[in-house]
Amino acid sequence: MSRPTNKWKLAQWLEIRWWRRYLKTQSPDQYLQWKKGYWEKFLEQLGLSIPASAKILDAGCGPAGIFIQFPKNEVMAVDPLLGEYEQLSHFPKGENKKTQFQKATLEEATLDTYDYVFCLNAINHVSDIQKSMDQICDAVKPGGTMILSIDAHNWQFFKHALRLLMWDALHPHQFDRGEYEAMLAERGFKVDKRVLVKKEFMFDYWALVAKRVI
Repeated sequence: MSRPTNKWKLAQWLEIRWWRRYLKTQSPDQYLQWKKGYWEKFLEQLGLSIPASAKILDAGCGPAGIFIQFPKNEVMAVDPLLGEYEQLSHFPKGENKKTQFQKATLEEATLDTYDYVFCLNAINHVSDIQKSMDQICDAVKPGGTMILSIDAHNWQFFKHALRLLMWDALHPHQFDRGEYEAMLAERGFKVDKRVLVKKEFMFDYWALVAKRVI
């Protein structure tokens, strides 16, 4: 069993504080409407059209993850902060009847296998990144698709500085895009598409679409 690190515990505490502050002044209905539009545009950017028959995992789903976009699909949504998110009026309780929720870390979640696994802006929030990558990669069916979105470092200096000094407490792990792609390749995945979602100075926000080939 993976033991959560103090860095991870601090990151989780900061994460729920961030969500409470961010959502405090936002109308729940308007926020969820905006979020559904955001996910629709995101899928268009990736060129993905998910059939209603597909089985989906939303790994690290947050309070309004991409699970809200698939009311007709069988979905498993996993997050260690689900208990806290359920207290927010912005959490879409009961809207997606076919979505199951599991309060668990990615390291310890009980997972089946899925046609599509989404891990969006979550993998650098985990405690044990290698165990978490093993879990979500093993959850992809042979020939299935992994969609991994990441904050990827643009500069080696800042990457190593943040690893050493822990200035970015919300994110226990600091990697560049090549390192994330190597983690996927080591686990039998081929990256078919790289989409630059948002460009910044220190980090670029990338979405990687990868097929399980092994």
